[in-house]
Amino acid sequence: MKTTSIASMAAVAIAGVIAVSDAEARDQIQIVGSSTVFPFTTAVAERFGQKTGMSTPVVESTGTGGGMKLFCAGVGADTPDFTNASRRMKSSEFETCTQNGVTPVEMKVGFDGIVMANAKSAPAFEFTLDQVFLALAKEVPVDGKLVANPYVNWSDIDPSLPAEKIEVLGPPPTSGTRDAFVELAMEGGCEMVAGAGDLGLDGKACHAIREDGAYVEAGENDNLIVSKLEANPKALGIFGFSFLDQNADKVQGSVLGGVTPTFDAIASGDYPVSRSLFVYAKKEHVGVIPGMEEFVAEYTSEGAWGDDGYLAEKGLIPLPSADRTQSADDIKAMKPLSM
Repeated sequence: MKTTSIASMAAVAIAGVIAVSDAEARDQIQIVGSSTVFPFTTAVAERFGQKTGMSTPVVESTGTGGGMKLFCAGVGADTPDFTNASRRMKSSEFETCTQNGVTPVEMKVGFDGIVMANAKSAPAFEFTLDQVFLALAKEVPVDGKLVANPYVNWSDIDPSLPAEKIEVLGPPPTSGTRDAFVELAMEGGCEMVAGAGDLGLDGKACHAIREDGAYVEAGENDNLIVSKLEANPKALGIFGFSFLDQNADKVQGSVLGGVTPTFDAIASGDYPVSRSLFVYAKKEHVGVIPGMEEFVAEYTSEGAWGDDGYLAEKGLIPLPSADRTQSADDIKAMKPLSM
């Protein structure tokens, strides 16, 4: 049974497309990708192993970008069968997959909110999206000019905010959570800042995050961020709602845009920083790597991703019933992704 880390196989996979044959087939599903989707897919993997008697899939948290690189590197037993993603596959990643003979099949599994949270031992925060942008942007408008971010304390941005140093722990550029945060929170806040558009700050120009120590890249391990927040009550962390939900005894979510991050607020679309979560299957491995179809069937069962399924208990916000049906039909039919 092969249980070798998929990450350690990257060099082999990237060296060239490896043909899949029955002789090469593993007897254990390999999954990489998003740290946000990791706990959901891990729960499904455990149920799959219990129900089917097959080997429990190996699930690795490599980050969305890292997972896509491994997944799209080629076809063969030394490449992963599925990748988790906390954003949709990018067109550039799709092109890499296609060039390397990989046919990705997309499964939208639910929704998640991206939260800014701090330790429960400290007062809770409440921010508008423009305040978030001004705190974390690399460059901001000041007196009609675009300058390097001068704000040191939260109160420098708005006197109503605490007179505490801006310190935010968040994911690295390879993270889907980071991608979604800059698109939804940073870009959304940038659009609210007076004069930003006149200075050329719009769209992706609003995505650049400061590099002077106010924002600290804390890696792909969201549990580590939670631990660091406990140790430093003055800091804030950025991660998926599921980690807030699972650590509600340790951390509290900040109010963003007047909305508290809750299950219902994300499900209704009221919470401004929410996104879809995905799992991608490699079509070429179906029927070669045992259990892929059965794994998909477990993931898309109402007992798993339904309104009252075990994934909702872990913080996944379920898709509407009709969307679940469509997504399940597409993945079970192994309908190729089109961009």
